[in-house]
Amino acid sequence: MWRLTKRIIIILFIAQLVYIVALKWINPPITITQFKSLTSGEGLKRDYISFEKMPKSIKLAAIGSEDQLFATHNGFDKKSIEKALDYNKKKKGKKVRGASTISQQVAKNVFLWQGRSWFRKGVEVYFTFMIETIWGKKRILEMYLNIAEMGVGVYGVEAASQHYFNKPAIKLTRNEAARLAVSLPNPKKYRINPPSAFVANRAVWVERQMRNIEGDPMVKELLE
Repeated sequence: MWRLTKRIIIILFIAQLVYIVALKWINPPITITQFKSLTSGEGLKRDYISFEKMPKSIKLAAIGSEDQLFATHNGFDKKSIEKALDYNKKKKGKKVRGASTISQQVAKNVFLWQGRSWFRKGVEVYFTFMIETIWGKKRILEMYLNIAEMGVGVYGVEAASQHYFNKPAIKLTRNEAARLAVSLPNPKKYRINPPSAFVANRAVWVERQMRNIEGDPMVKELLE
């Protein structure tokens, strides 16, 4: 029995490793979140596009809004994690503050399920380390912008651009890109077009962050 269990564990480990490596070049057929969306009746709108076909504006907007240290960290923002832990400790039983980087969100969205259990977070750490090591930053950002939920049943920047603005993502303006980035924390709640007051105001903040980071040499290199 132990031999069989050991063999199964080894096979599963090799299989997931092969899958991680394969996804450096191919797109996932479907994620757990997308499958749930499809089977729950929300639908599934998505259209994978290459990094080159994504406008600079949406890349800057995602980094500026979600993870301004993305170009330099190793997958984890230690200071944000410490602040979140301290905040959550003080606010027991109240709203939980997260500190996930873009890399962690990709690890969760591609390989795992939604939730806040310690087990899932632990597995998320493993996948985050693996994609940072194997994929690199450009592929992680490309994957993020292809699979991130940006509306009810809407996944990825291309599908979101077509859904909200009736045009391909490559033609997004900076403000439109900023509005899409604003939706990322809670895509089923925020109204993008026409924007709610919160989205409109937050988009102005995101555009300011975009201007602040686009001169960073590391960000420039990443977006080339």
